[in-house]
Amino acid sequence: MTVYFIGAGPGDPELITVKGQRLIEQCPVILYAGSLVPREILQTVEGKAELIIDTASIDLDEIIEHIEQAHKAGRDVARVHSGDPSVYGAIGEQIRRLEMLGIDFEIIPGVTATSASAAWLGKELTLSGVSQTIIMTRYEGKTPFPERERLPELARSGATLIIHLGITRIHKIVEELIPHYGENCPIAVCYRTSWPDQDKVQGTLSDIVEKVRKKKFTRTSLILVGPVLSTEEFQDSYLYDQDQAHVYRPKVKPETPRTVKREA
Repeated sequence: MTVYFIGAGPGDPELITVKGQRLIEQCPVILYAGSLVPREILQTVEGKAELIIDTASIDLDEIIEHIEQAHKAGRDVARVHSGDPSVYGAIGEQIRRLEMLGIDFEIIPGVTATSASAAWLGKELTLSGVSQTIIMTRYEGKTPFPERERLPELARSGATLIIHLGITRIHKIVEELIPHYGENCPIAVCYRTSWPDQDKVQGTLSDIVEKVRKKKFTRTSLILVGPVLSTEEFQDSYLYDQDQAHVYRPKVKPETPRTVKREA
């Protein structure tokens, strides 16, 4: 028996991996985070799975209890999370319990909100000569933060920033970023990326607060910050440089023509 932590992607049911979908269809017990995972992900197993539970309204102890029952019955469990379960997926405490109970598990990665939002914006988050580093973080709230990970410290790097769970404090975020990025630094806020009601707003650190307030975004929004969002002044990739192409792409010898004998 195995518990599969499956990343269902950011919202679009088609953004789940082939492996993730296969395991959902294979597992008789499914526990899914209904507040963040669309029910459409489960449409192929409706009426087929032995047990489907929306975990949005139950606590960790109840989740583990369901898994223990499945373990005793020898039933594999699909534990379906949004995005990629390894990034703000709250799977660490579940894994700790499973290890204590001696229950096998496997993590199936998924498409992150960061990847989906960058695609929706039509942007590459790493541009030569502009930024080669992406920092994914969240704004400080109830979760305690080490001093070295607070936003002003991260901003010193000038890297592309991806900020989760901070939309209600967008004004504070802007205040802390302007000294390091400048008022004209581009910023984008993506609301419920890839869901049917997705929305977004783009601007600079000087005007984004007002734009967000007009949109009335108060939750489920990802904040992306950095020059990569607007600059056209960047270097071509070294990978595809004409003078360096041979380093990465092996030369292919032309096939030797074959002589075909024809029967008389």
